[in-house]
Amino acid sequence: MLAKRAADGAVQPAATVSGYGPTQLQSAYNLASAAAANGTGQTVAVVDAFDDPNAASDLAVYRSQYGLPACTVANGCFSKVNEQGQTSPLPSPAPASDDWTGEESLDIDMVSAICPNCHIILVEASSESNDDLGAGVNAAVSLGAKFVSNSYGGSEASNDGTYDSEYYDHPGVAVTASAGDSGYGVEYPAASQYVTSVGGTSLSTASNTRGWTESVWNTSSTEGTGSGCSAYDPKPTWQKDTGCANRTVSDVSAVADPATGVAVYDTYNSNGGWNVYGGTSVASPLIASVYALAGTPAANTTPASYLYAHTSSLYDVTTGSTSTCTPAYLCTPRSATTVRPVSVPPTASLPSPRVPPAPTR
Repeated sequence: MLAKRAADGAVQPAATVSGYGPTQLQSAYNLASAAAANGTGQTVAVVDAFDDPNAASDLAVYRSQYGLPACTVANGCFSKVNEQGQTSPLPSPAPASDDWTGEESLDIDMVSAICPNCHIILVEASSESNDDLGAGVNAAVSLGAKFVSNSYGGSEASNDGTYDSEYYDHPGVAVTASAGDSGYGVEYPAASQYVTSVGGTSLSTASNTRGWTESVWNTSSTEGTGSGCSAYDPKPTWQKDTGCANRTVSDVSAVADPATGVAVYDTYNSNGGWNVYGGTSVASPLIASVYALAGTPAANTTPASYLYAHTSSLYDVTTGSTSTCTPAYLCTPRSATTVRPVSVPPTASLPSPRVPPAPTR
């Protein structure tokens, strides 16, 4: 259902919306208290390609629908910049064959849902090339964002180490990247040793203490969360699993299954209005926003390592799989009764608000 606008321009909430909204997402991950109290003074950036001309107005509808505080250009909460970090000129809108505008709405809506007090920077790269998107990451950091989400990925390549050093190595900044939606296998930049790689789960209500249950997102052999061993990126020192000689993907997971998807408001596509979105594109900005709730990362640290130092604060995912692989933990969850390995993707879900705390240095 489309939201209606009053004659004076005020946004009128839609009567009914499908998909999880802020209340459900905060409940599922025990974030309600942190979302209410934390995030002021923090900035979360999301990096996408091409321009979404309706980003600001669509964001206003989403936040009004759920009773979130206004986040606008006028009040300094929201900004939209190009890959150089400038407000103009902005890139052209996405080609008709792409849905980058839906991705942009998804990203800023998920930041709003998890960290409603955070400021948001939407960085719009000129194209979906590695260099343009990477430049957008650098622009976000240069503008002061300590939390940067990247809901995109592509095949690994032997020169990924160059991209690592040019675009994703930002000590003291929590950079997150989607692990991919095509099932078992690794994408870049989620494979980068400098980012938090984010996998996906199916999230449903339950009659347990938590009130929710999660399993590995796996719709089919070609649709589900990414995971596996990087072919090129070296293993970071804080990963201790022995099944991958190189970087292991992913580090943490959150809701991504389109069948248990999230509500998104986007009017700049053929299905304009309220939609239900899924994919690890949901999970990456969620995790970036959780980092923001936890506070500014310590200088000269890699925030992905915080998760491994605080595994007791993660929800275990113990059911489902993405494939059959060797070693099995790369595509199947661990049993809750076994000793916890340091890194077992895609088995750990979104951390509670006290994680990831910055380590003392």
